[in-house]
Amino acid sequence: MTDTPKGAILQRDGETYAIVPRTPVGLVPRETLEAITEVVKKYDIPIVKITSGQRIALVGMKADVIEDIWNDLGTDIGRATELCVHYAQACPGTAVCKFGVQDSLGMALELEKMYVGIDLPAKVKFGVSGCPFCCGESYVRDVGLIGTKKGWNVIFGGNSGGKARVGDLLAKDLDKDAAIDLIKRALEYYKENGKKRERTARFVNRTGVDALKSALGIAE
Repeated sequence: MTDTPKGAILQRDGETYAIVPRTPVGLVPRETLEAITEVVKKYDIPIVKITSGQRIALVGMKADVIEDIWNDLGTDIGRATELCVHYAQACPGTAVCKFGVQDSLGMALELEKMYVGIDLPAKVKFGVSGCPFCCGESYVRDVGLIGTKKGWNVIFGGNSGGKARVGDLLAKDLDKDAAIDLIKRALEYYKENGKKRERTARFVNRTGVDALKSALGIAE
């Protein structure tokens, strides 16, 4: 039994909470930005923090106002503790960047939409980069994509935490549909074989990348 409000994270003082409105791939529409500004003023929220996952955290509220804040925001909850996809981060890609060779924003938005609300063994983060400069931190995310002139390179099993791990390259230069299909199959294999709270990096360390590639039909 818990008294934690929906979509809230208890802070170290044991009295106040943080919430993270869902802002897919770090894009903040004007309406969402205006709503955030209004609730910060209305509820005198003391901390507004841009997170490493291209999200905006509102911090320092008491439990009795959390539901009202969500109602005023009108956004979905950005998952931050559940065992599911937390976010897909992406660089600007071909939308605006002169170096972009693939549509990283579009790909990341599609992937995040596909996995919203789907349970997984542990939290999962996507990193999508529109070119080999890898500004989407693709090699240190659970699932990474790197755009090339020929398509997408797919990375799996990266982590930037205390036990950092560079993800394994599963395939190179795939078209969009093939890249999405490979990601689906890789996450399904992880879902079926991963232990509870075992991140993809630890999963690949335990089972071996060769077993993953074999299950996915990837030839060496």
